[in-house]
Amino acid sequence: VDLLARVKARMPNLPVIIMTAYSDLESAVSAFQGGAFEYLAKPFDITKAVELIERAMKEAQTAATPAAPEAQAAESVEAEPQSVPDLIGQAPAMQEVFRAIGRLSHSLVTVLLTGESGAGKEVVARAIWRHSQRAAKPYIAINMAAIPRDLLESELFGHEKGAFTGATSQRLGRFEQARGGTLFLDEIGELPLTAQVQLLRVLDRKIIQRVGDPRAIPVDVRVVAATNRDLEEMVEKGTFRRDLYYRLSVYPLSIPPLRERKVDILPLVRHFIAAKTQEMGTTMPPEPGQAELDKLYGYDWPGNVRELEHEVERALIDSRSGSVMRPLVFGVKRKRRKPTSLFEELGWPTLAELERHYLEAVLEKTDGKLTGKGGASTLLGIHYTTLRAKMKR
Repeated sequence: VDLLARVKARMPNLPVIIMTAYSDLESAVSAFQGGAFEYLAKPFDITKAVELIERAMKEAQTAATPAAPEAQAAESVEAEPQSVPDLIGQAPAMQEVFRAIGRLSHSLVTVLLTGESGAGKEVVARAIWRHSQRAAKPYIAINMAAIPRDLLESELFGHEKGAFTGATSQRLGRFEQARGGTLFLDEIGELPLTAQVQLLRVLDRKIIQRVGDPRAIPVDVRVVAATNRDLEEMVEKGTFRRDLYYRLSVYPLSIPPLRERKVDILPLVRHFIAAKTQEMGTTMPPEPGQAELDKLYGYDWPGNVRELEHEVERALIDSRSGSVMRPLVFGVKRKRRKPTSLFEELGWPTLAELERHYLEAVLEKTDGKLTGKGGASTLLGIHYTTLRAKMKR
């Protein structure tokens, strides 16, 4: 990063691509904030790297009027990003998430996070906020599925005293609470259609109206939304507004499930052990043995990172014996996945075995009839003599 700063100071229009074997969120964000054109973590595809270099050269050649050195220097002078130690990942899919957070650090566009429950969407949302230009302003999170429908408008936009039964005082909504900062709308797919219309109006006009107050109140908020549902499918079914979907997905970002990033299991386990032992006030247990780690690697983790965190916490509780921590024993068991094809169900047989299985099935279907209409040779599309030869094998 120091070298990048010196290069950009002397040659501000030179595109710089950072390549590293030790990638994490902090270095990715620092690289983009320092003016890097792109950030690549090893190992990477050589063909894609060459394409990236060609794109960097082309954009440098066709760039608009060069900015003054003073402006370039001012752009790189920003507050140090805060640490986000719980966003961990060496898997290629997570490296792409890190790069996206770095790119978003210079932008205030609306972001739509998609991914399964427990994959870490809120952790990513916090990282986007902490590494943005609004890190010094509030971060407000709200789960749309947890709010009763009749209170949703008040929760989002606030209300005046006496606006409805029980409104004993004025209350600021989440948009006003997040003024100047970031508002995280979790489970956005659960938002009723009537509330979708109101949210779209706020995003477009950047004004709200408290319940019981006709005044239009301007709000300046960066919105990050998240869902574990297929919003495009909901749009086709008419349960989610198309215009709101496009307004939210200015920058879509998919968070990978844990089963697709199992290389991150051990770093995550170590992180959770350190965090949980500190919370519990206990000593660190021995490093999990290979047999226990194999349990974790062999499990599909339908609950993703959240489920792994709970599994580590349970193992820590069970391993505690007075002031001594015994080796961790994990309770997850490898679940047998349903076969995705006939070949997998048969145990991926050889070609000869597969032919034999199919021949037996055809003979059973034709009740042993070999020729003529409905015979095995007709069904298989081969000559009778060829069929007899295969049967002798």
